[in-house]
Amino acid sequence: MKAQSDQIPTALALEKFSYDNKIVKAFMIATVVFGLVGMLVGLTAALQLVFPVFNFELQYSSFGRIRPLHTNAIIFAFVGNAMFAGIYYSMQRLLKTRMFSDRLSWIHFWGWQSIILAAAITLPLGFTTSKEYAELEWPIDIAITLIWVVFGWNMIGTIIKRRERHMYVAIWFYIATFVTVAVLHVVNSFEMPVSAFKSYSWYAGVQDALVQWWYGHNAVAFFLTTPFLGLMYYFLPKAANRPVYSYKLSIIHFWSLIFIYIWAGPHHLLYTSLPDWAQSLGTVFSIMLIAPSWGGMLNGLLTLRGAWDRVREDPVLKFMVVAITAYGMATLEGPLLSLKNVNAIAHFTDWIVAHVHVGGLGWNGFLTFAMLYWLVPRMWSTKLYSTKLANIHFWVGTLGIIFYALPMYVSGVVQSLMWKEFNPEGFLVYKNFLETTVQILPLHGLRAIGGALYLSGAIIMTYNLIKTAKSGSFIADEEAEGAPLARIYVAKTGGWHHRLLEHKPVLFTVLTLVAILIGGAIEMVPTFLIKSNVPSIANVKPYTPLELHGRDIYIREGCVNCHTQMIRPFRSETERYGEYSKAGEFVYDHPFLWGSKRTGPDLHRIGGKYSHSWHYNHMYSPKDVSTGSIMPAYPWLMEQQIDLSATKGKIQGLRKVGVPYEPGYEDNANEDLQRQASEITKALKADGIESAEDAEIIALIAYLQRLGTDIKTEKVANNQ
Repeated sequence: MKAQSDQIPTALALEKFSYDNKIVKAFMIATVVFGLVGMLVGLTAALQLVFPVFNFELQYSSFGRIRPLHTNAIIFAFVGNAMFAGIYYSMQRLLKTRMFSDRLSWIHFWGWQSIILAAAITLPLGFTTSKEYAELEWPIDIAITLIWVVFGWNMIGTIIKRRERHMYVAIWFYIATFVTVAVLHVVNSFEMPVSAFKSYSWYAGVQDALVQWWYGHNAVAFFLTTPFLGLMYYFLPKAANRPVYSYKLSIIHFWSLIFIYIWAGPHHLLYTSLPDWAQSLGTVFSIMLIAPSWGGMLNGLLTLRGAWDRVREDPVLKFMVVAITAYGMATLEGPLLSLKNVNAIAHFTDWIVAHVHVGGLGWNGFLTFAMLYWLVPRMWSTKLYSTKLANIHFWVGTLGIIFYALPMYVSGVVQSLMWKEFNPEGFLVYKNFLETTVQILPLHGLRAIGGALYLSGAIIMTYNLIKTAKSGSFIADEEAEGAPLARIYVAKTGGWHHRLLEHKPVLFTVLTLVAILIGGAIEMVPTFLIKSNVPSIANVKPYTPLELHGRDIYIREGCVNCHTQMIRPFRSETERYGEYSKAGEFVYDHPFLWGSKRTGPDLHRIGGKYSHSWHYNHMYSPKDVSTGSIMPAYPWLMEQQIDLSATKGKIQGLRKVGVPYEPGYEDNANEDLQRQASEITKALKADGIESAEDAEIIALIAYLQRLGTDIKTEKVANNQ
């Protein structure tokens, strides 16, 4: 059902003004450039998981360092710039006004690109918090906050000075994006700086995990979903030349989605040490998410009623149909994965990788491509250079998604079945984790082919768009006209109750904020204030200074990208790894390192299982210790030295966030460090390995040997 527009008396004089296309052009160029770069880095990472030689045995190009570079480049550089391009274009036209401030627009643009550049430099250098989708260190977090405020200031200012009183549905989603991402980023980024590019999370263990996945899940929801729903509500009707199917469904879709989504984060932590009540809460609201998510999908697809004959010919509509379909698939699969029986099979496997990329490649990628194909001819006042090339891009990209996702789904099922298989005598069939790794390598090879196809399609698009722009003339300031806001007549038409709210942008923004705060507060406040949610364990002590340095090296090298530190209460896991993980074991972990993907085995009970020399040789040349291993080598750990001058700041910083180091301990902490390092080097020397006491490998060995040893269990003792 089409919403009836506000009526404007014809006698009113219209004001002339212009839309700013220059800022849209800048964000579009950044979208294409960073999209190609992010996809290329992703392809490299995919190849590294099949052919470790592509790590190049270089410190700055190992998988652990470039994987977060890929995710940040795609999420914040490619998708982020596309989001801003679409918002700046559509908002001006929906509100019938130029952006509030051209200066703020350009501060936003250059500030955002500077943040992306900072990420591209710091992540390969190993400056990372290790928190998924929030890896950037504290100075960059501050910059993100400031630039996000600039974006919001410009957006709210534009809404307030609008000439169109009615705020169209796309604007609602833009407001929700700004408000929620601001809250998520600030809360998750509370950290204690200890140096220029090193900090410790303010939260510890279970609490840190809850906050991180409250952020992580809702970063997907409110950075990759809500703004793109806004773009869908604008560009799909434009491309199809059809009104949105249902205004009422849009209202239900918006408010139910933003209220329910914020509760669903704990479903990333099922069967972990998170309290059961929080896990159950996440599951319930995740299932509820199916309704609003599919409401939005159906509203989009039904908008195409009467235009399906054009879909066969128009590449823009083709991309949009697949994008909306991928959104529907991902938002059905996500709630299904939150069911405990399904999660027990899928979590920590490649199934989750497939799920994420159906959304990323299909929903975000294809909707971005459709938007670019629609925008460039209009902004350069010309026709698309080649519809044929656009159609080729569509089919190559679609094949890329299929070749990517299907092998990963199969790989995920294979992994789970092999991890859990017992023989008739009750013993694990595949005790050695590496057997699973070798089995799925061909599927990872197919995944890389899918990534190469998708990247090839993006290259074809880039050529097509450049040729299109060269054939036309760019319209920098697009002339328009509209009536002043104060003189617009407001009619009480169908749905007018919600329209009254749409006419009050500040109230609308406040209500949006309230809607997203309720769920987060109910989940987190009890977890922080009720001690029974995280029972203490007397044997758990803070890390020694050497172990602390080793943990920071583990974080720097991105080991958490491939290894979990969370043994779930399944017989298959306790038989393979040892006693399941307890909440109280993580009370001094700033940040938590539970991981989200097992490319390698879980490490929570690795302490004492192998000798110091095994760990040394394994880090130096994994394939020589474990035949068939795809783990990269880390020879630089044997050469680089621990920064002893940083010990004092680390101890002081952790004490401030609650780790009970004795007052003044930082002054003699290095003495304990050297004592423990000496013991490890002596043991290595007895096995024929010479190493300096201050070598980074010594600290990493100390950390690995500590893992899981605070709780002595029979299974762990037997492994020792």
